[in-house]
Amino acid sequence: MLLAKFLSKTLKEDGIILVDYRGQRYVCGSPLKEKPLTLKLLKKSLNWKLLLNPELYLGEEYFKKNIEIENGSIYDFLCICLKNIGHSEINNYTKILNKSLKRLRTVLTFNNPKISKKNIQHHYDRGEKLYDLFLDNKHRLYSCAYFKSDGDTLEEAQQNKVDHIIKKLAIKPNMRVLEIGSGWGGICFEIARQTKCEVLGITLSQSQLEYCRKKARELKLDNQVSFELCDYREVKGKFDRVLNVGMLEHVHPKYYQTFFKRISELMTDGGLSLTHTIGSRNPPAATNSFINKYIFPGGKIPSLSELTPAIERNGLVISDCETLIRHYDKTLKEWLDRFLKNKNEAKELFGEQFVRLWEFYLASCSAAFTYADLLVYQLQIVKNYSALPSNRRNYIYNN
Repeated sequence: MLLAKFLSKTLKEDGIILVDYRGQRYVCGSPLKEKPLTLKLLKKSLNWKLLLNPELYLGEEYFKKNIEIENGSIYDFLCICLKNIGHSEINNYTKILNKSLKRLRTVLTFNNPKISKKNIQHHYDRGEKLYDLFLDNKHRLYSCAYFKSDGDTLEEAQQNKVDHIIKKLAIKPNMRVLEIGSGWGGICFEIARQTKCEVLGITLSQSQLEYCRKKARELKLDNQVSFELCDYREVKGKFDRVLNVGMLEHVHPKYYQTFFKRISELMTDGGLSLTHTIGSRNPPAATNSFINKYIFPGGKIPSLSELTPAIERNGLVISDCETLIRHYDKTLKEWLDRFLKNKNEAKELFGEQFVRLWEFYLASCSAAFTYADLLVYQLQIVKNYSALPSNRRNYIYNN
């Protein structure tokens, strides 16, 4: 069996038992436990599908219940695989396929304002109840948290992240602040509380817009914080501070130049911007096939080498670049654990297939941040050197 041979060659640490559609068992690698994880394939075609395009078919066939796992979970299996594969391509087939997909999506994916809105609504307008099943219950933040210690709760780590960002923004009284892709408003509300500034959040999700406006009234912050349904290309006015957290992943590389040009136009001369984004340590590559098809259509994980030219061409300066490593894997694992704890409620709301799909999404992302090429960048960007306090980094870390 080709798949069994490939797994046996790949799994140098740990291992699994593979069972094909006929019930034939194969020992792949060196299983360490008395009851090793067992991967059962219930379709004959999976032998070649999982070799040709595992990024797509493993998740797709798992949520369709054509793959079963015993003595472990899909998260455990993904960790075993990615621990052995690391930052490399899975095999030569996927290497060729990913290069072809990168070229194809560069030609076919444009993410103009109309398509961007459709893509965002595909993911975020599934209903508030879904996100309450796994996000933090304080801010409902759907981006990487910041764990100051392993003992931090998700709520504490998300508050750490917000505080860290606010310090980096170096906000002064009476400034105007814009958040591009404001989600459920948690960061906007916290900026307003801590700084007493005027804050505008923009989103392409009707569901998020309605939630944020209602929440602003409940918090009695609606005279200080406002929200609009619009694309970043359509925003009017000037802002002292511009931030985007977990939004750039929805911008196609074709529009990086447009995105940072727009940020430059929106910033005052003495303004400051912060971009918090998932990134890859590898050169530019195709988007994960499963994520693109089922989770974030039109999404793209940038490499730093793709972002810096677009920033520089617009006369902007990267005044600070921080790489957050081993924070998003913890965040995603916490989301996964919370989602699975609430899976019966999720099943009633969305059905069993969706529960398995969402489990695979969270599990695969957590494993990728642990063992593969993913990390998080925080880029602080200015127009002029004078925009920053002279005590470099003290204003971020010493209070």
